[in-house]
Amino acid sequence: MNKVASSIAEGIGTFTLIFIGVGAIHANPGLLGVALAHGLAIAVMVSATGHISGGHLNPAVTFGAWVGGKIGTNDAVRYWASQLIGATAAAFVCLGLFGRSVVVDGTPQLGGGTSAGAGIVIEAILTFFLVFVVFGTGIDSRGPKIGGLAIGLTVALDILFGGPLTGAAMNPARTFGPALAASFWEAHYIYWIGPLIGGGLAGWVYKTFLMGKE
Repeated sequence: MNKVASSIAEGIGTFTLIFIGVGAIHANPGLLGVALAHGLAIAVMVSATGHISGGHLNPAVTFGAWVGGKIGTNDAVRYWASQLIGATAAAFVCLGLFGRSVVVDGTPQLGGGTSAGAGIVIEAILTFFLVFVVFGTGIDSRGPKIGGLAIGLTVALDILFGGPLTGAAMNPARTFGPALAASFWEAHYIYWIGPLIGGGLAGWVYKTFLMGKE
């Protein structure tokens, strides 16, 4: 693994997700439009970076891969740093272009009536789906080689369900970058706890019960 190339790939891919995500929410195309914007951003960037870094673009995916024994600790930490730096850079660009209120609106938040506990559970389940699909179509050598399509579609379908409830981050970097740029930390812990639980559980389940001998 080329450490410099993989770090750059993770940073660029995550930058794309946050930049397109915040911008799409600002454009207000409706829930379907926001879901497609995020899903397409992930689909194209996972496809573009998969052969370089594995196309994680998400600390929860990296955590799941670590739990599943598919990445070492040092590389996982390096991926996390690259993802958070890329997310933060994108959020500050959006802050300069659009102002703080747009970045706050583009930061995943709990919907009305969604408690913190429910938010953690929802984020955990949605991220489980995402990381499970990453293993099934991107990590497991037996899986179909369809690039980032299935992963991007999973992001889109998760947002269609979870967008009104939690913002459907499924990705600590998706929340961290805008939160840092806008100094907006409301219920921020939910977007670390939920995705890491879901991603780690998916990695453990796939490794323990589903991964074939390679």
